[in-house]
Amino acid sequence: MRKSRADGFLEFASARSGHLYRSACLLTSGDTHLAEDLTQETLGRMYALWGRMHRVGNPAAYAQTVLVRTFLTHQRRRSATERPLGELPDRAPDNGEDPALRIALLDALASLAPKDRAVVVLRYWEDRSIEETADALHVSSAAVRTRCSRALATLRGRLGGTLAEFAAR
Repeated sequence: MRKSRADGFLEFASARSGHLYRSACLLTSGDTHLAEDLTQETLGRMYALWGRMHRVGNPAAYAQTVLVRTFLTHQRRRSATERPLGELPDRAPDNGEDPALRIALLDALASLAPKDRAVVVLRYWEDRSIEETADALHVSSAAVRTRCSRALATLRGRLGGTLAEFAAR
């Protein structure tokens, strides 16, 4: 029984870790090191609960919820605001994508409050409904709609003229 539990979790982790990592990168505004830490923490928590996963209807959605809650918990820590100075960290090649657009979008996401960023990522990256987002964040649907409109207004303000400039390229 122990081996099948580990095998089941390994299969789940290998299938979902890339998706969790991409979501974590968006939540952390491109901080790949923190995204790796959040992904590992999420997978660790999922493994601890894996024996009871038969109660959860959708383990992938549950893992995404654990990731968002882990991110929000990290943001509440005092040390979460520390940022190293100097050069940007090494990044993988963009495969022909526009790096200026990517940096502009990540900077704009970084300007959002953590809960607003989580709402934007869940609603528009994860393509979740308002109710699913509200459930994941333990807030009301009205709070999700409010945060969403406020976050999108902030993003439009930050990216207003420059977004059209990047899209024309």
